[in-house]
Amino acid sequence: MRKLSDVTLDQDPLVLADSTSVIEACRRMSERRCGSVAVVDEAGRLVGIFTGRDAVSRVLASGRDAAATRLGDVMTRDPLTLSPEQTALDALRLMWDGGFRHLPMVKGGRVVGVVSRGDFAGLEVDSHERERELWEHMR
Repeated sequence: MRKLSDVTLDQDPLVLADSTSVIEACRRMSERRCGSVAVVDEAGRLVGIFTGRDAVSRVLASGRDAAATRLGDVMTRDPLTLSPEQTALDALRLMWDGGFRHLPMVKGGRVVGVVSRGDFAGLEVDSHERERELWEHMR
């Protein structure tokens, strides 16, 4: 099974300060064609994650002003994280169990990547599907 460091080898994750406006974050996500932002504090430590889903449900649907709303106000705080040494299957398990599609990858307290379900090859996804089916039969 591949390590996450192999899956995200040349990744340059989108990392923004928690004081960044939602509209700026959405612009940057659009430019980079990515679905999430790793949100950090002044010291560069991960404090949250902001996704396209958050933009819709926590900003647009709530009638908030995207230019005036800061990421720190609408991000998912203290997200689960993975290390680059964990496997793709570990990531898929966490995403499935948590009901989310993006996971920050952290090493030495710094964000080194963000993995999403779309990053994984069919082999990992197939393994995860088989594992889930086994668990369902055991219930």
